[in-house]
Amino acid sequence: MAISVMTNAHLNQTYASASHEKGRTCRYAGQAVRALPIRVITVGKKRSEGVRLLVDEYKTKIKPYCSFEDSLVRSNPRNAQDVRAHVEDEELAMMKLIGSDDWVVVLDERGRDIDSEQMAELLGDAGNSGASRISFCIGGAYGHGREVRKRANVTIRLSSMVLNHQIALVVLMEQLYRAWTILKGQNYHH
Repeated sequence: MAISVMTNAHLNQTYASASHEKGRTCRYAGQAVRALPIRVITVGKKRSEGVRLLVDEYKTKIKPYCSFEDSLVRSNPRNAQDVRAHVEDEELAMMKLIGSDDWVVVLDERGRDIDSEQMAELLGDAGNSGASRISFCIGGAYGHGREVRKRANVTIRLSSMVLNHQIALVVLMEQLYRAWTILKGQNYHH
């Protein structure tokens, strides 16, 4: 399958050049957008009950728009003392979950700062790319390895602050739901 590949630099320039004015609309709003299945891959340990409840709530809200899969990669699976080994082990597990025709979005505090409309556009762009799924990757305590970063179609951030993987997951889920309501021209329901 041929996938339209846009580099991180091209996509980042595209999202950076979009207007950040209040009331800006998504270029796909109200149009038919191919709904790719979404997989969120998170590195971490067992989730707290509160996070599990919020993730389940947003899975239910996202379900009418697209299929959704949540994968948790165990952090530091070999209990390595060396940080590089720690990151490499997590990266290996994450790369096994990323398909060759996935549209990969890496979440990183050094990524491109985007607003909710741009997140909706990112979903629309991915749907038009020829990819079979969107994979969002949330790294562990030491971030992402080099191969995951190279595999990314785009790198974004949810905040300029470093977020715990559980908080990042909840913020991402909320933004995915918000993005779909923007794409469908619907009112956002909390």
